Amino acid sequence: MKDHIIVAFDTQDKKQFDFLFNDLKNDIGHAKIGMEAFYTFGIDVIERFKKENIKVFLDLKLHDIPSTVEKASRTLSTLGVDILNVHAAGGVDMMKAAALGFKENQTNGKMIAVTQLTSTNQDIMNNELKIPGLVEQQVEHMATLTKSAGLDGIVSSAGEVKKVKARLGLDFICVTPGIRPKGSDQGDQKRIYTPMEAITSGADYLVIGRPITQAPSPKEAYLKILEDIKL
Repeated sequence: MKDHIIVAFDTQDKKQFDFLFNDLKNDIGHAKIGMEAFYTFGIDVIERFKKENIKVFLDLKLHDIPSTVEKASRTLSTLGVDILNVHAAGGVDMMKAAALGFKENQTNGKMIAVTQLTSTNQDIMNNELKIPGLVEQQVEHMATLTKSAGLDGIVSSAGEVKKVKARLGLDFICVTPGIRPKGSDQGDQKRIYTPMEAITSGADYLVIGRPITQAPSPKEAYLKILEDIKL
């Protein structure tokens, strides 16, 4: 089941990053490198994981004009990144350009798009972002655009996975952040689900950060989650 969990290495602290890497490298199958770590440590962190045969999800949420995103995706693909993401809000042409650039060097890599951040709830979407309708409806709409652009899947909360899969097919990848084991601190996430809820919803990958990386023993926390989601 370890292939279902992507551990989020979200830290700017070199000692903490090294500790997490050494504690988890022999057990995990996937690592997420987001803005915090990538902008702080650079491409070297990707090389460290690849040397341990750990797949890397580079979570930079690219969002710009199509030509810029295409060039950025092409450059990032040369790093051996296995999964790269963009914001679906950039539109179909931007997503197509991103996939074109990324797949040039990573033919087996996965290009996915963020639909709505899991820190966005109904009130934020309607009243701050001025997007009407339900969050679930917006996620489905953005997911449909993502597939029409030729991407491999989306980032969404676990609560939207079943409807997305029913509409767009079981092979359309759903990566779900906002995962919190029972009793964990919600943090700044709004649409949260337990690991088992995410797995039973049909999620392909669970992105889990703080419940593992801020635990007294990250390795033990990771292995406990693995045990909990065995079907």
